[in-house]
Amino acid sequence: MTAAARELAAALLVCAALGSHARPVAATDDAGNRIELARPAQRIVTLAPHLTEQLFAIGAGDRIVGTTDFADYPDEAKRIPRVARAHSVDLERVAALAPDLIAVWGSGFPPAVVDALRRLGAPVFVSEPRSLAGIASSLERLGVLTASPGAGAVAAAFRARLDALRARYAARRPVTVFYQVWAQPLMTLSGQHVLNEAIRVCGGRNVFEHLAPIAPHVSVEAVLAADPEVIVAAEAGGRPTGVLESWKRFPALRAVRAGRLVTLDADRINRHTPRLLDELAVLCERIDEARSPR
Repeated sequence: MTAAARELAAALLVCAALGSHARPVAATDDAGNRIELARPAQRIVTLAPHLTEQLFAIGAGDRIVGTTDFADYPDEAKRIPRVARAHSVDLERVAALAPDLIAVWGSGFPPAVVDALRRLGAPVFVSEPRSLAGIASSLERLGVLTASPGAGAVAAAFRARLDALRARYAARRPVTVFYQVWAQPLMTLSGQHVLNEAIRVCGGRNVFEHLAPIAPHVSVEAVLAADPEVIVAAEAGGRPTGVLESWKRFPALRAVRAGRLVTLDADRINRHTPRLLDELAVLCERIDEARSPR
């Protein structure tokens, strides 16, 4: 256990002992800012679906007073007032809610919006997990800021399940994977993206992990040259809408020839929450199928 992890664990134990009384709490966000509160947060605005879901996961969902249009899990989240949509925030509505903590997805909004949120006066926790371990850490740090005694157990369960998936699949024969983020223009993800790590947990190898941008544009010709064994996309509810159908024009592609065009549930695989592991298990199973010739 690292020194930072020990510090978090100790803080969580203190929070559990003290409950939600007026004792100061502090944690460092993903931007490196130290967030200090005079007491555990009671009125929270969450500006990303994954932040809303994380707070519910650790037992602090009832303290959310405002969230984004896309925060839809669990069902209780649908009843929270909406103060933001894609790339924009209603600052007046946020201010009217008098939050004592604002949690925002760093890359989900322009820097000017994050700066404007800071000017409202409430501490701003920036979430930007760059790894799967970062999800567990985020759960712990939000647990500290809300004095949620169950946060440590939720984070530990996440780590244990992730370790189990890695132990089961990571050392198996590598399987080449093309992850399609967008069809027009054709986009994928690089080795900088957290889902690249997810693919590696499954023993997969992202054929474009060497590219520099986190979500690079690629050509159809480049995909054909890479000849992946599995092609993956994510859609709402895991329901295919045909975004991968165009690859069937190339029957010589190994993924097409073997029928390995995989559609994942975007709401689970794309959110930095414990449910990501549910869909990661599905991805690992589909990648593992490619190891057995049909």
